[in-house]
Amino acid sequence: MLRSLCSRLTLIAGLTAVLVAAVFGQERTSISDRARKLHFDSIVLDTHIDVTPNLQQKNWSFFEQHATGDVDYPRMKRGGLDALFFSIYMPGTVIGPQAVFDSLERIAAVRKLAEDHSDKIALCVTADQVRQAHKEGKIAALMGMEGGHMINNSLPTLRIYADLGIRYLTLTHNVNTDWADSNVGPAEHNGLTDFGKDVVHELNRLGVMVDISHVADSTFWASLAVSRAPLIASHSSCRAISGHPRNMTDDMIKAMAAKGGVIQINYADQFLDDDLYRYSQKIAPIQQELQQKFPGTQNVAKRREEIEKQFGPAPKVSWEKIIEHIDHAVKIAGADHVGLGSDFDGATMPMGMEDVSYLPKITDALLKKGYSENDVRKILGENILRVLEENRKISEQIKHGK
Repeated sequence: MLRSLCSRLTLIAGLTAVLVAAVFGQERTSISDRARKLHFDSIVLDTHIDVTPNLQQKNWSFFEQHATGDVDYPRMKRGGLDALFFSIYMPGTVIGPQAVFDSLERIAAVRKLAEDHSDKIALCVTADQVRQAHKEGKIAALMGMEGGHMINNSLPTLRIYADLGIRYLTLTHNVNTDWADSNVGPAEHNGLTDFGKDVVHELNRLGVMVDISHVADSTFWASLAVSRAPLIASHSSCRAISGHPRNMTDDMIKAMAAKGGVIQINYADQFLDDDLYRYSQKIAPIQQELQQKFPGTQNVAKRREEIEKQFGPAPKVSWEKIIEHIDHAVKIAGADHVGLGSDFDGATMPMGMEDVSYLPKITDALLKKGYSENDVRKILGENILRVLEENRKISEQIKHGK
């Protein structure tokens, strides 16, 4: 009798697990057949993913599906993400030779991943290589460097990074460098110093894209004036919708597009939703105090409880805000100048876009809004491939004295 009851309970538990998994999977994949075909036929490229530090952990495998984090190989395949820029990142407070050493370690981790798994991953530096990887069913691995502090005020070091495969440089992170102003803190350089302008010129010569995410507005305008090649914002959204200073104004988006550049929409919840951004600004003064009073990860719930007593719960943000930002940027700049730069594994994602496996919902939503299949393909990846190729061509012209 007991054995029979246990068997029945096991069967019920198993059926429940299957049902939950089916519902969970359906939530991810409830898109039209047209959207599914378009999404998985297109080259889907994300310009900013912060999974790189995981590659340096001994017990973490890129090829296993993880319950935490946003990106791994199985979920990329489920979400149809064909190409990504692995972010080579460290805080802007890590400077000098240490920043260079740590950068090289992270670059080496990405290169080793591609070398050890060449049947599944191709290290790419050109648009043609990305297209070839897609034809072969491989993930195209590219690299972008998030912060000019990592060049250690050295153009020769920048050249080494380019030789190793870096294909964009974010001019600053969250602190000023010696030659460029960040969007955080007081300005020191009115945008770019003379050396900062030399950095932009050298990036053009090397065929490395100039990335203006994280920079001060003055740095953006100075970079736009100096650069011969189109710029990118690797992971920024629209300031007209959310006032976060990491986002771009309409005038900035228009000006960057006029020079051929692309804004890659960031999915971070505060960048998407102005109510949440303003809420985060209100609670900022007491967060440090609460961190000291209730330290450690074990007190996260307690800190949240104390904040909600004073300010109420944080606003909820839906993944559909991503579509709102894409649509706004398209209306401002045209469908040729918008792409995807999620910030997966580097920020809090909105509800319904918890990891990379949810990406087909973006394609489905754009089609439902009336976007043509050609324009959707551009947003998913073709626009950034065009800019990558244009930077390569301009590099060749500069090297040949044109």
